Amino acid sequence: MNRILVIEDEPDIQEVLRNYLQASGYAVLVAGDGEEGLTVFQKEAVDLVLLDVMLPKVDGFTALERIRKISGTPVILVTARDSVEDQVKGFGLLADDYIPKPFDMPVLLCKVAAVLRRTGKCETEMDKMICCGDLRLDAERYRAYCGDTELELTTKEFELLRVFMENPGRVFTRQRLLDLVWGMDYFGDERIVDTHIKNLRKKLDRDVIRTVRGVGYRLEKKGEEKA
Repeated sequence: MNRILVIEDEPDIQEVLRNYLQASGYAVLVAGDGEEGLTVFQKEAVDLVLLDVMLPKVDGFTALERIRKISGTPVILVTARDSVEDQVKGFGLLADDYIPKPFDMPVLLCKVAAVLRRTGKCETEMDKMICCGDLRLDAERYRAYCGDTELELTTKEFELLRVFMENPGRVFTRQRLLDLVWGMDYFGDERIVDTHIKNLRKKLDRDVIRTVRGVGYRLEKKGEEKA
């Protein structure tokens, strides 16, 4: 199990991060200021640090600079300071990623998994998580989430969503979806696809699966969907 150190002085954000990361299979350590964070970092073995910039006692940039003098452990800066200058400074101090506040938890979770994969430290099943906007699909545990809400999907609905999320923007004909989800030996009415997509749309409660007239369906890419 990967261990993540959260250095964040706002109790509410600290608690949300702790709960969300723990629910996603990570062990979490927390510190409320930069000085405490550095102390915990030097005493505990961690695989990744989520580091705020505006911290009491020792600010995040200084903390990152000190961490880099002794370790190459991945560090993601999570901060309300979102100017280009601050981001350039963070990457110049060898931050692995920079996430401006406010942020979406599913996006942060995907970035954590991506950094752990990239640095060869991923020990959880989060690398099997498929993300598209605020939709997350856990292929290993067969669970799907919209934001923080778990969706109650049938097997076919889950498999349809997986096809779309693995190929955002790509158009699928009904016959192709039948082949992928129901199997190539299925000889029933292809309109069954319409029924399942209609039900899936209701459960997603948003218009992200679009009908392409005369062709089939596609999942809108991030930024195109309408709430």
